[in-house]
Amino acid sequence: MKDLSLHIIDIFQNSVSAKATKIELLITENTERDELLMQFKDNGIGMSTEMVNNVTNSFYTTRTTRKVGLGIPLLKRNAELTGGDFSITSELGVGTEINVRFKHSHIDRQPFGDLAGAIVLTATSYPKTRFIYQHQKDGMEYIFDTDEINEVLDGISIQSPDVVLMLKELIESNLEEIRVKK
Repeated sequence: MKDLSLHIIDIFQNSVSAKATKIELLITENTERDELLMQFKDNGIGMSTEMVNNVTNSFYTTRTTRKVGLGIPLLKRNAELTGGDFSITSELGVGTEINVRFKHSHIDRQPFGDLAGAIVLTATSYPKTRFIYQHQKDGMEYIFDTDEINEVLDGISIQSPDVVLMLKELIESNLEEIRVKK
């Protein structure tokens, strides 16, 4: 995957497949410590210990349509290439948490790509799932919560083309305010 937004979409898809009704993403950029942290949490069906132990193996997948699962192994590898790390914890019936740390300035750290597009695509594709995206950079913060958005929309569908466009612009402008670069 060429950028972090594609990894984010992949993890979100995994959470949706795990029947999560709430998916959270916290991105923390600390340029002073030269760290980029991504924390994913969901309340899906969770994974067995065996699955957690195998999920970073490229040749392990629960899908029946193919014999490889590359998303999580690639994310782990990309973090490690920057001197970072990856961890995953999960409990059946409770959910899953993934923590990924990158060295922020490392030449091999992938760019963010289209973060706003990734968030909006997933949030509007699964309107019954609550998505919370929080982005912190050097003490500044932006939070996007679909529950709050739906309250403001007051019955207008989050999937309406005008709303989708407005949400993408909203996220992009807020990320610009905290100076997050693609």
